[in-house]
Amino acid sequence: MKFLVRERVFDIGDDYWVTDENDQKVFLVDGKALRIRTTFELKDTDGNVLTVIRKKLFKIRDQMRVERDGDTVATVRKRLVNPLRDKLVVDMEGAPDWEVTGDFLGKEYVISDEHGTVAHVSRKWFRVRDTYAVDVNTHRQDVGGDAALVISVAVAVDSLTRDDDDEEGGEQD
Repeated sequence: MKFLVRERVFDIGDDYWVTDENDQKVFLVDGKALRIRTTFELKDTDGNVLTVIRKKLFKIRDQMRVERDGDTVATVRKRLVNPLRDKLVVDMEGAPDWEVTGDFLGKEYVISDEHGTVAHVSRKWFRVRDTYAVDVNTHRQDVGGDAALVISVAVAVDSLTRDDDDEEGGEQD
């Protein structure tokens, strides 16, 4: 199933909807302003918090945690040295870890684990400005029912890689 995610255009404090293929609102990404660290809440259409995505402070490598009901369910982290390709690792609690590889700034990457593709993220499918699609592999029983987790990881990847672009003097939206 494909979800449309509006890219973080401005900064923390921006709220935006994630829609499905039929343009129906599915999740709200609520950027929390005035926090010491980057924080987002992924909410359902009734306003219930499904996950909290927050940057870990004081780490050697930038990391973002995805929390559900106060417990960390995934940690997205950068690799220390990786000269060959862009790659992030998602440490999953109680499940095989995920690997995120591809072009992060161009929003063309794959999330996978030892069993295959979890999701494919692409800007090519939709030419809407500042929007990318997250195609969750619904044939995978382990992740097909947890689109909120996959979307949360995509938001964390966007935040971590956007910060890189900003620090390197990349183009600002």
